[in-house]
Amino acid sequence: MREFLKVLENEFNVVKIEEKISTKYEASKILKEHDKDVIIFENVKKSNIRIISGLCNTRAKIARALSINVPEISSRIIEAMGNPKPITRIQSANEKFQVSKKADLRELPILTYYKNDGGPYITAGVIIAKDPETGVRNASIHRMLVSTTNRLGVRIVPRNLYTYYQKAEKMDQPLEIAIAIGMHPATLLASCTSIPINVDELEVANNFHHGQMKLIKCDTVDLEVPECEILLEGKILPYERAAEGPFVDLTDTYDVIRNEPVIELNKMHYKKDSLYHAIMPAGFEHKLLQGLPQEPRIYNIVQNTVPTVKNVVLTEGGCCWLHAVVSIQKQTQGDGKNALMAALTAHPSLKHCAVVDEDIDIFKSNDIEYAIATRVKGDEDIMIIPGARGSSLDPCAKPDGTTTKVGVDATMPIDKKEKFERVSKQK
Repeated sequence: MREFLKVLENEFNVVKIEEKISTKYEASKILKEHDKDVIIFENVKKSNIRIISGLCNTRAKIARALSINVPEISSRIIEAMGNPKPITRIQSANEKFQVSKKADLRELPILTYYKNDGGPYITAGVIIAKDPETGVRNASIHRMLVSTTNRLGVRIVPRNLYTYYQKAEKMDQPLEIAIAIGMHPATLLASCTSIPINVDELEVANNFHHGQMKLIKCDTVDLEVPECEILLEGKILPYERAAEGPFVDLTDTYDVIRNEPVIELNKMHYKKDSLYHAIMPAGFEHKLLQGLPQEPRIYNIVQNTVPTVKNVVLTEGGCCWLHAVVSIQKQTQGDGKNALMAALTAHPSLKHCAVVDEDIDIFKSNDIEYAIATRVKGDEDIMIIPGARGSSLDPCAKPDGTTTKVGVDATMPIDKKEKFERVSKQK
């Protein structure tokens, strides 16, 4: 992360806050005021560790971390997911960290973001675990609520880590885990990708790093983790549950309180000049890291139906979760609607989707609105699908999880393209 921070300081706006800041509400207030900047809190009350936020809060920063341009992000993720690279370079924790001791979360500047939060939350912690049966490694980001000096409540949805934990619980044993905080954005992005359960996210990250990635061997658990600023070691306890929440989710609304698994930590490591990474709930960093890795999945499934798909974006205004725009090279009159149906199927949480021609820049909201304004005839180009399964994050969803989905075909009619062609785009 340190090398990339130098890039950010040279190419992006990095704001350093020198005054003493409380982790309770004060830091989050400043983060909301600088929603697309990198923020470093140099002096934190009750902690000797600095805070950094905003590493991944714009597509430009994520693209820079991958050494590509913004429109190439999806194709780069697809390439890395299809070509994971094994990692052989391993360091010991003692080589990497100056401080190693019994876990005590009071030493970390863990933020409380909003007044109705369940408490302080770790929001940029990547949990590394292994399948108890196969040994396949998983890395995934989860929110974690601090309950005691060495205990956390963790929100786990039914994906890979959930499967590992269920297996361990059936074996009547804890699941060993490590939590890495403060990593290179490319590594963090890889941990958010949706890949098969038998593929290792860290090997996807190693592709992003051109095969040069190093791992750190933990002391008390049989795990290796990416290079990071802070490392926590412990286990998810079998059969134990604790209240987790409230927490502000992607839609800037509170998620409900649930009984979730409990993590017990036994050891912590950090550098003397560590930077604790904090992700603002419902901020752009949260939205992009959760939503952007879903774009390749939508792209691949749309491509099976419309091979001339050009790109896909989950828009920030749609929380990078509920709204998508798909760019296609239209070849037949039905391509727009076929692409809509494929996209809505690919990402079940998707609520509204628009399909546009390739002359529309899907990374510019004005361009998208222009396409809808000039190329949509409501009675012919808008699809309404009631009673479809939607997102649990959507405040409009019914108690049974269903919602109404809308598809907008904002492409030009094949037989009247000259009528819709944009003069400003002509060469």
